[in-house]
Amino acid sequence: MKLNPDNAIPLYLQLKEEIKNAIKTGELHYGEKIPTETEISEQYNISRITVRRAIEELSREGFLSKKQGKGTYVQEHKIQRKIEHLLSFSEACEANGMKPTSMVTKKEIIHLTQEDAKTMNEEPGSPAIFLQRIRLADGSPIMCENNLFPYPRFSFLLNESLDGSLYRLLEEKHGIRVSISTNSYIDVVRANGDIAKKLQVSGGEPLFYLYCQMYDSRKELVHIGKQYIISDRYRFYLEDYTKA
Repeated sequence: MKLNPDNAIPLYLQLKEEIKNAIKTGELHYGEKIPTETEISEQYNISRITVRRAIEELSREGFLSKKQGKGTYVQEHKIQRKIEHLLSFSEACEANGMKPTSMVTKKEIIHLTQEDAKTMNEEPGSPAIFLQRIRLADGSPIMCENNLFPYPRFSFLLNESLDGSLYRLLEEKHGIRVSISTNSYIDVVRANGDIAKKLQVSGGEPLFYLYCQMYDSRKELVHIGKQYIISDRYRFYLEDYTKA
């Protein structure tokens, strides 16, 4: 299809929509390298500046990814999630049209470190429930989820399958509604050997590190969360805000 220079829509936007539609329809597949700027310029008879602008916008929006010295590739679909921890991973996946699944890698009683014990208002070395799960979207690993739960209140988790939404399980089966998030933050870290292996990424790959403390409707601690998320598969965003 040729671009129309007489159209009121700028050529770079026309090209941008062409490429975006090719990705959405499967003409261009995730992980596939797209033609070079020169090749696209010749194909559509437009300037390389026009091509570059379209590619840069698609890269900012997460449709394409530039790899230094290798070219530009179709980026895997990113799960978009508001910076609001009450939205669970399962809900974020479903909101993005993806199927969430979980793989439990650890479910055990551990002894609290001094820092975590202080958060739980317990003595260092006190028992806690440690739950580690690999969260997947459409079968691909996205997050290594590490949650610490107060013991003995959450000892029932040791007997649950935990392959679905944890928050739904807590509310629907045990009457515990997660409703408050405090002392939460996001950092960028590098994948180490164990985390890299579990998430099936290369060592040193950038990851989001999401720390949070989650409380129920009675303001009692539900869990401390330490989550490692593949950064090129996830995007956090802020809700639009207008000051009154």
